[in-house]
Amino acid sequence: MAHIVVLGAGLGGIPMAYEAKAMAGRDDKITVINENPFFQFTPSNPWVGVGWRKKKDVTIELAPVFKKHGIEFIEGRATKLHPDDNKVELASGQEVAYDYLVIATGPELAFDDIEGLGPEGFTQSVCHVDHAVNANDDWEKFCDDPGPIIVGAVQGASCYGPAYEYSMIMDTDLRKRRLRRKVPMTFVTAEPYIGHLGLGGVGDTNGMLESEMRERHIKWITNAKVDKVEEGMMHVTEHNTDGSVKQTHELPFKYSMMLPSFRGIPAVMGIEGLVNPKGFIIVDKNQRNPKYQNIFAVGVCIAIAPLEETAVPVGVPKTGYMIESMVTATAENLRELLDGKEPTHQPTWNAFCLADLGNKGIAFIARPQNPPRNVNWSSEGKWVHLAKIAFEKYFMRKIRIGKSEPFYEKYIMDMIRVRKIR
Repeated sequence: MAHIVVLGAGLGGIPMAYEAKAMAGRDDKITVINENPFFQFTPSNPWVGVGWRKKKDVTIELAPVFKKHGIEFIEGRATKLHPDDNKVELASGQEVAYDYLVIATGPELAFDDIEGLGPEGFTQSVCHVDHAVNANDDWEKFCDDPGPIIVGAVQGASCYGPAYEYSMIMDTDLRKRRLRRKVPMTFVTAEPYIGHLGLGGVGDTNGMLESEMRERHIKWITNAKVDKVEEGMMHVTEHNTDGSVKQTHELPFKYSMMLPSFRGIPAVMGIEGLVNPKGFIIVDKNQRNPKYQNIFAVGVCIAIAPLEETAVPVGVPKTGYMIESMVTATAENLRELLDGKEPTHQPTWNAFCLADLGNKGIAFIARPQNPPRNVNWSSEGKWVHLAKIAFEKYFMRKIRIGKSEPFYEKYIMDMIRVRKIR
């Protein structure tokens, strides 16, 4: 009997548990460890931030769901991984032994890299549902007494879609409340240009997002480094493409949401051979760690080198489509290991995104993620907004009933067929 432990229960961890269960033998045991008792559908957090969703709409209690599918669930925070001893230590003092470990924790949010950043400082976040709930509380207060907004992503961030989404969703909500004329908006990002997304752009994301911002009267600053945040004031240095300083800005605000950079969780930080200097898990082409070969990793917690050198550090996103392919490859590789074989399956690492813009949206597909690509496509319209709503409902249902089919792949193949993407 093998014990497979999945550390984390997010967009990667839950499908990983389901697929591992499907691949495992009758006597094998699957255990999921997660700090929170609930799953949160993170892509909906920008809607939570303006009150279009409530926390209960985008979360699912995990214990009853896993029990129904014969998967053990432990609610607890991992404080230290002991890979030489094959065990995970929890904050409660409990130690969980494993034969195989899949790390799917996502990142730690590095708000403390910048003075005054984050919910404990002076800016909001939509990276966690509880942050989004707090953002909504402050949003309602802001709407009673509106003023300037700053939104975007700081240096080293590797997830840009939610920043664009939140800026446009706030714009849409303000128009519904007839307050938009009272609110100057500025988008501040480490990206070298609007729509770079950590991917070098996909299709015409640059042109589409710039056009959208002009239409909505949102100013922007790119190649931006946030130096510090004070109450009501953000200090930003704008750089030239060669890295030299172009201009410094003191930007007043009454409401701000800035995405932070990510790093690995403390439980794995500094384990030589397992993580890089920022604490992200090192994996090979089979999602397996080269040193500790009974450890796999999927999702945002893995190490991926930046696409290119930029004036201000820009990270690489890991979209749901890519994570899904990591999960499937890992499950198949675990099955091979259980059968006494070596892993052979590799993920595709393609990128797919539905970015909601409040009343319409932008979709893109990058296959593969890094250029040159076989598919380099983007599109916009009301259909994207509706597609994301439909996807939210589907994924939440998928978690509740325990489905593990590759939905992203099916969805994209349908888009390729219907919209004749090449």
